[in-house]
Amino acid sequence: MADSPPRPIAIVSAMHEELGALLAQMPDEQRIQVGGRDFWVGHLQGQLIVAVLSRIGKVAAATTAAVLLERFGARAIVFTGVAGGLAPGVEVGDVVVATKLLQHDLDASPIFPKYEVPLTGHARFAADTEISDALATVAADVLSDPVTLLGEKVADDFALAAPKVHRGLLISGDRFVSTLAESEALRLALPDALAVEMEGAAVAQVCHDFGVPFAAVRTISDRADDAAHGDFTRFVASVASRYSLALVSAWLATLSQE
Repeated sequence: MADSPPRPIAIVSAMHEELGALLAQMPDEQRIQVGGRDFWVGHLQGQLIVAVLSRIGKVAAATTAAVLLERFGARAIVFTGVAGGLAPGVEVGDVVVATKLLQHDLDASPIFPKYEVPLTGHARFAADTEISDALATVAADVLSDPVTLLGEKVADDFALAAPKVHRGLLISGDRFVSTLAESEALRLALPDALAVEMEGAAVAQVCHDFGVPFAAVRTISDRADDAAHGDFTRFVASVASRYSLALVSAWLATLSQE
């Protein structure tokens, strides 16, 4: 019997800057177009990976995940990107590694409990423990010296003296949360939520359906309040994309050592 072809690890980026930083480190990437998306297959840190831009929103991200699993046979999906901090102490420049993910704008009540995905029995989808543990470990190492990673000016400009790693609930919805009223409403409804974004929980649901490990790591770009717009583009290019590349590369390197 012929050996099965190797199955890649999927790295899904939320922003063009993150994907570009990743591709710059892949010496052999090849582009494959499916469903209007560019999927890049190659190697990073000795691991076969497929990298792709998720696009924005839950439906777009779910489509991307389904293609990764059906067309490319991904053996795990890791999602990187930015998020707005919700919980006290989750500040700009920190990193959140999800343990569970939930769609904060899903409500099929009274037929199903609020937030529960109909016919699944789940509102909160668990991230893979092994991958998440490893990502949290490398994140703590990467964030221990932000000046070396980002340069002194960037670290000073964004006040990244001592960024932290948080683990817990990450929530997703099809709107950019950018007012204090919205963020306070989410904190009241879901007091254990650490951060909010627009894709992760949808990808977690798809991976649950397929029985494939999933993990999400998000850099906090703002506090999901009236100041959320800020210098977002510069933050993504100067901070989040560098965080993501360093985290993913460090994690893949640990796999190559096994």
